[in-house]
Amino acid sequence: MSAHRRVRAALSVVVAGALPLTGAGMATTASATAVPATPAVTAEPDESAAPSAAAAIDDPLALTRQVRDAADQAASAPAARALTTDAGIRRELDRAVAGLVDDGAVAVTARVETPDITWSGADGVRELDGHARARTSDPFRVASNTKPMIATLVMQEIEKGTWTLDTSVEDVLPGALPRDVTIEQLLSHTSGAPTASEYLILDKMQDPTDIDEYFAVLGEHYSDGDHVRAAHTAPWMLEPGTGFSYSNAGFVTLGMMLEKVNRTDLDELLEERVFEPAGMRRSDYPESPQKRGPFLHDAAYTGADGAGWYSVEHFDPTLFRAAGAVTSTTKDLAAFNEALVTGKLVEPETVTDMLTPRSAEGIEYGLGTYRLPDPCVPGEYLYGHDGASFGALSVNFTSLDGERQLSFGVTGRNVTADPEALYDLSDLLVPMFEATC
Repeated sequence: MSAHRRVRAALSVVVAGALPLTGAGMATTASATAVPATPAVTAEPDESAAPSAAAAIDDPLALTRQVRDAADQAASAPAARALTTDAGIRRELDRAVAGLVDDGAVAVTARVETPDITWSGADGVRELDGHARARTSDPFRVASNTKPMIATLVMQEIEKGTWTLDTSVEDVLPGALPRDVTIEQLLSHTSGAPTASEYLILDKMQDPTDIDEYFAVLGEHYSDGDHVRAAHTAPWMLEPGTGFSYSNAGFVTLGMMLEKVNRTDLDELLEERVFEPAGMRRSDYPESPQKRGPFLHDAAYTGADGAGWYSVEHFDPTLFRAAGAVTSTTKDLAAFNEALVTGKLVEPETVTDMLTPRSAEGIEYGLGTYRLPDPCVPGEYLYGHDGASFGALSVNFTSLDGERQLSFGVTGRNVTADPEALYDLSDLLVPMFEATC
C-alpha cells in the first residue's frame, strides 16, 4: 500500500474508531434549519482505501459488544468461580492487568468491589514514552461514562418540576437542533440526532487526508456555536422516536440546556450535585487540555502500516463537552454507580425510570445508561456505561443493589481496523466479571 493510501485508510479508521456508538440505522437528510449551518470539510470517497477501514465504520457498537460478550463468557463457568479463593482471584486480576500492558496498552487501572472482596490494580505508565508508573488512584478520561452523570442532572431537574421527559428542546433552546425532539429522546438516543463529532473535527482541518493534522485539531477549542453548527450540518440519522441512534450531539444539547436553566456552568453543577454527594473526590469536568498532577494520558495506535503511535495529551475536552468530558478514577466511577442505584442522587422511582430500556436494538439503553445480563445471577442485570475517547477506554457497571461493581480505564487505544493489533479487552473484562460473582 502506498504512503498516501495508508494515511487515507488510517484516518478513516481513526475517525470511525474514536467515535463509538456513533449511530445505528439509516441516515436521512437533515431538514432546513433556523440556524445557519457552516459547511463542514469532508473527504471525498477513496475507492482505493483499505476495506478494513469501511469495516470499522460499519461497527459502531464494537466496545459495547465486547463488554456484553465478556459478560456472557463470565456466565459460562460458575462452578469454577465458586472454587476460587480470594487470593486466587486477586492474582488472576493482577495478571490480567499486567497482560494488557504486555500486549500494548500504555496504562491500565481497574477495580472490583463485592461484599467479599475489594481489589484494585494498575500497571503501565502515565503517558506514551513516559516513565512514571500508573497508579490505581490516577484519573483518566472516561468519555461516554460522562453521560449517566449528565442524565442524573437532567433527572434532578425533572424531579424539581423544571422539566418533564416530554419537554421539547425547542422550548428551552430554540434553534439548537434542526428538529424538535424531547428530553426523553435525547437521553435515550432515540431522537435521531447525529453524533456530529466527526463534523466538528473535519471542519477544523485544511486537509482531511492528513492524519497528523487530524490529531493536531483534537487540541482545538470547540465552542457551543461549533456544536450547534455541526448538529445542523451532519445528516439526521432517524425520524425522532423511530429507533436507536447514539448521539453525542444530543447530550451536548442537554448540557447546554442545563446551563441555561440553572445559569451555572456544567462543571459547578456536576461538582455540587453529582461528584460531592456521591463521594467522587478525584473527578472533574475540565474545560481545557491542561491536567495538573498524576493523570493517565490518552494515546492512540494507528497501526504499523499507518502512522504508528500518537500522544493525545493535548486533547481539548470541549470537543466532547457534556457527551464525554469528565475525568475520573475507577474508585470514583464505582462510587457514582453505587450512589445512583441506591437513590443517593435521585429518588428510587427516578432510578427505575433511568434504568428501564427504551430500546433493544443492539443495546438495551435507558436514560443515560444501559444494561447487560448479570453473569452471576440469571435473569438479573448489571447497569452502567462504557466510554471511548481518542486514546482511552473505560467501563463501569454495577448490580442493582450497588453491592457488586467493576470499573476500569485503559490508555493506549487501538484505533486500527485490526482488533488483534494490540490487547484483547476480554482478557481483563472476563476475569473482572467473574470476580463480581
